[in-house]
Amino acid sequence: MLRFISFGSGSSGNCYYLYTENNGILIDTGIGIRTLKKYFKDRNLKIDDVNNILITHDHADHIKSVGSMSYEYGLSVYATHKVHHGITRSYCVQRKIQDEHIKEIEKGESFQLGDFHIISFEVPHDSSDNVGYKIDVGGIVFCLMTDVGHVTDDMKNYISEANYLVIEANHDMEMLMNGPYPQYLKDRVSGPDGHLCNADCGKAIAENMTENLRHIWLCHLSEENNHPELARKTVESTLRSYGVLVGKDVQLDVLRRKVPSEIFILD
Repeated sequence: MLRFISFGSGSSGNCYYLYTENNGILIDTGIGIRTLKKYFKDRNLKIDDVNNILITHDHADHIKSVGSMSYEYGLSVYATHKVHHGITRSYCVQRKIQDEHIKEIEKGESFQLGDFHIISFEVPHDSSDNVGYKIDVGGIVFCLMTDVGHVTDDMKNYISEANYLVIEANHDMEMLMNGPYPQYLKDRVSGPDGHLCNADCGKAIAENMTENLRHIWLCHLSEENNHPELARKTVESTLRSYGVLVGKDVQLDVLRRKVPSEIFILD
């Protein structure tokens, strides 16, 4: 049985946990290790059951505790060469990853970690490099794509393959443009290597999902330029315009920035 929980999603720290009875993998470790230990304990989960770490990209809110987690629990860290180089150079990673735990991956090449058959793919963002992950466990397909500047044709294909999808809905465009950010930051967030807005997120899902998609989670919402209910309503409305009814045809949830989600069973 496959299970999923988000421990945090947003610029304050990102960390997702996918696990079976046999194996567990963390995707990103942007939350402090003491906080992460508390979250595991609060959910009656064993942090010792984590076997490996996958990293999407090298921004601080995705890698803060990667070295500490790897060191304390002897975990291998899988990321592209550019992302590993970025982690090594990052001031926010106080304990660096030991050489024996550095595992480099190539986008588009699949690999196996226990129960998880994994393939990474390009996601445009203004980091050293950025990938999404398609993870297949016994025919159940889980896809995660965050910090999305724009949706590529490759990403559209992965959306169409997903049974379960975590996808960024970072900002409402009107809130961003009328908000407190300076113009250069507005341009960065809304640019082709920035973050995905609610409307584009909804359109990408609606145009590429199949009837096999069972559950969508919206991730990495901006605190200043979005609101959970607004993101949900925007995506739900877009899906409805394509004839897809949330609650009937597909489930939709918003992952909170600083509060762990419930544990979802993916079957």
